[in-house]
Parts: sequence; C-alpha cells; structure tokens
Amino acid sequence: LDLYADWCVDCKTMEMTTFKDPNVISTLSNTVSLKLDMTDNNDDHKAFLKQFGIFGPPTILFFDPQGEEYRQFRLVGAMNATDFQQHLLQIPAIAK
Repeated sequence: LDLYADWCVDCKTMEMTTFKDPNVISTLSNTVSLKLDMTDNNDDHKAFLKQFGIFGPPTILFFDPQGEEYRQFRLVGAMNATDFQQHLLQIPAIAK
C-alpha cells in the first residue's frame, strides 16, 4: 500500500523513477499494488495515519496474503529502484 500525495516531492520522484524501473515492475508483477492518495489530508486520512502510526507520505506498507502487515518491511521516505528491489526481495510474500 503506497501512501502518496500530490504535494509530496519524494512521492513524485519515486513515481517517475523507482516505480517505472523494469526490475521493480517485474518483482512486483505477482502482487496487488494499491495507492492511497493522501493529498487532501482530510479527517479520514488523519485517522488512517493515526491508526497505523504513520507520519505521512511517502510510506509503503506491505501485507501478507492474510492481510497482516509485514511491519518490519515498512518503508518511510524515498528509495531508488535498486535499493527498493533489494528490499522487496526480502519480503516473504514477494520473494517466493
């Protein structure tokens, strides 16, 4: 789950680079990727951030097939494609 906002410079950078990298695309090919647009920063967004203990975007949460978060693999901040792919390959549900 990719927390994104139009005002987030790091989010836009990752969108144009990291998420367009062929290796990242290939690694994520058997996953369900969702993007949560936090641009408005409304009450629902604030409640979501509070519930998950998140400061704000860019943050990426990873979940197992049963819907439990892999908390230890949570990413906060920007990451280049090479480092992101290496991170992905450590997540059990992706590394299969």
